[in-house]
Amino acid sequence: MARKTKIRRKTKETDISVELNLDGKGKANIKTGIGFLNHMLELFAYHGLFDLNLIVKKSDLDVDMHHTNEDIGICLGEAFKKALGAKKGINRFGASFVPMDEALAKARVVADISSRPSLHFTAPKGLKGDLYDLNAAKHFFNSFASASGINMHIDILKGGDFHHALEAVFKVFGRALCEATRIEPRRKGKTPSTKGKL
Repeated sequence: MARKTKIRRKTKETDISVELNLDGKGKANIKTGIGFLNHMLELFAYHGLFDLNLIVKKSDLDVDMHHTNEDIGICLGEAFKKALGAKKGINRFGASFVPMDEALAKARVVADISSRPSLHFTAPKGLKGDLYDLNAAKHFFNSFASASGINMHIDILKGGDFHHALEAVFKVFGRALCEATRIEPRRKGKTPSTKGKL
């Protein structure tokens, strides 16, 4: 059964469409209007092996990136939730670490597809970005976690260069979700919980 979906979210501030294939090859077509986020989501799709087509058709970026950043997280989260369906046979849990170059920025993402959404995000003091910052990243991930029903722990373990730190985060975000969403054949289609339901 194909785990693919299409989502469209249209509000007074934004109009966003998402096409997602959980069992893809890492192909991405990302046009958010936020250059840094385009790059991060391309890394996410590539390292998660998700095929992702995400287009922002309308936004209020002339004001700021708040609504666009938030609604992208919501749309992507809704797409994951819809594509996963009843979540039968999935691994459910995923975790990954990735270092990044000379900055020694390391990130850890641990995910539980539990239908009990929450975000726990930590970063070293003094880690600052310019156009896209830690508050924007937290807002994006919180929107994603809430809409997808995923419990996520994101830790930037060492600082250094902001770009490298966030690049590591989005790579491990993809890798952790790749692991969590994979089908485990030994489950034989059963829900990955002793309760029998997620």
